[in-house]
Amino acid sequence: MSEWIDNVLASAVKGEYPTTLARMKSGVVFIRDWQFLSGYCILVAYPRINSLNDLNFEERACFLNDMTLIGDAIKAVCNPIRINYEILGNKDNYLHAHIYPRYEWEEEAIRKDTIYRYSKEIWTDKKYYYTEEKHGILKKQLTENLIELMKQNYK
Repeated sequence: MSEWIDNVLASAVKGEYPTTLARMKSGVVFIRDWQFLSGYCILVAYPRINSLNDLNFEERACFLNDMTLIGDAIKAVCNPIRINYEILGNKDNYLHAHIYPRYEWEEEAIRKDTIYRYSKEIWTDKKYYYTEEKHGILKKQLTENLIELMKQNYK
């Protein structure tokens, strides 16, 4: 897995990875390749590190702040009822955060729980996979909003 993420990050930093939204202070943000929850993004620490606890306190604060800027961009563009933030690392051994919107239209039992309650069929249904044709405008709006938020909040 480490070679894969290293290649993705190297490509993203050069501006060549298709789902890259922006390079942030703490890492690179991508629109997720699965868009059942429109606006779902992931922040990957760059340079790559294994855990939030491996960062010093200033770097931790920066990573967490970047997460919230992504959440603010999602809120502005997608108008969800809330944003969920999740750092796991059990399966993928590199620091990354899932930032995903929650919507009123979601079934209440799932909306009030983790997104992993969605069925495998939803997670693997190709109609929700990111394509430039279907999601390019969303990606552009998220990127523009996020860049503006970074200008306002980075010192």
